Amino acid sequence: MTRPTVKAYINFSTGPSFAQAFIIGSGVFGTNVLADSTGIIVDVSNQVDQITTIRGRDAQSDQFQTGQLTMRIVDQNGDFNPQNTSGPYYGLLNPMRKVQITAVHNGVTYPVFVGYITGYSTTTPKYVGDVVYTTITAVDGFRLFQNAQISTVPGSAAGDLTSARVSQILDSISWPSSMRSIQTGQTTVQADPGTARTSLAAMQTCETTEYGAFYVNREGTAVFANRNYTTASVNQTATVFNDNGTGISYFNAMWILNDVLIYNQANITATGLATQTASDATSIALYFLHSYNQQNLLMQTTSEALNYAQAYVASRKDTSIRCDAITLDLYTNDYDTGIVAALDLDYFDPVTITTTQPGTGATTSSITKTLQVFGVSHRITTNSWKTTFTTLEPIIDGFIIGSSLYGVLGQNVLSY
Repeated sequence: MTRPTVKAYINFSTGPSFAQAFIIGSGVFGTNVLADSTGIIVDVSNQVDQITTIRGRDAQSDQFQTGQLTMRIVDQNGDFNPQNTSGPYYGLLNPMRKVQITAVHNGVTYPVFVGYITGYSTTTPKYVGDVVYTTITAVDGFRLFQNAQISTVPGSAAGDLTSARVSQILDSISWPSSMRSIQTGQTTVQADPGTARTSLAAMQTCETTEYGAFYVNREGTAVFANRNYTTASVNQTATVFNDNGTGISYFNAMWILNDVLIYNQANITATGLATQTASDATSIALYFLHSYNQQNLLMQTTSEALNYAQAYVASRKDTSIRCDAITLDLYTNDYDTGIVAALDLDYFDPVTITTTQPGTGATTSSITKTLQVFGVSHRITTNSWKTTFTTLEPIIDGFIIGSSLYGVLGQNVLSY
């Protein structure tokens, strides 16, 4: 069986872009990017011993989190010792240098992680001859957004779409236009509040106001998705996983039934406007009160805030058993379809998961659920590779976007 090959690169140039840096007069515009020094890109694939990547959305906060990488390198020559004056990277081993992980399978290169190094940690063994490791930790662009403080947003004005405001914030922190994917928002926003905050917080406010998504993808691009997109994948063909041989097999599936994602009351407050509340009495009677609160959002009217509250409750008032995570073992024999799925699936892709339940004869049953991918993690060693997808209901579950802000409750229903 052909197994995927990991490729790991470190780019020692400065700045957020991952293109090759150049000095003015020596590069090609449109291909390279300006930086204070020529980039040195190093392929460390042959030294890598372990890689772990974690990316995804927190289900309770409804926001994507900072992607993380841990990469352990066999460092017998002290190449990654910043005090090794004879080392090949002496003077270059600084935090916030760029790292990129890809996987090659059957001639196709798949992006896995792009980010910025936060630290180098070397373990020196007590006994001569033991292996020396340097562990590199890295995060994606969310860390840069978190570090960039803003107060005002140049060029912003009342009536901007959420997407325009996100673009203006990215402009204000000089995030490269080549590393953005911004869908046109469906909600107009108030004037920027002009308060001191991180650029990440400012963009996540736009994300929540839109009822959309904001994240950094596995190629390092800042993505803003509108609320139409967050439900669009329910109309796509789902990748099918099954433990009975009719779909892609898997190593493990974690099924759970709990009240963690139940919200039967929503209180939505836009800056300067009255709080808008929606609730579902039947759900409250069944599960007790589970409240969701959002403040300081930027929609312009109370009707928009009320539509938000109603849509949220309509999506979250009920619960059922769900598959929280599914793990694939890429070292399973004859697993080409599983490998492609592990390397290709990403946020919002639909998956259908079936698990046969214990029992025999008439008691035998199975659980099937169609969900969206909201998290991807890879755990890779020299002799193993496991990929785990965390899965959830769509952000706007079973609720179609209609001609009004969020559709018509009780009429426009979208389901799998």
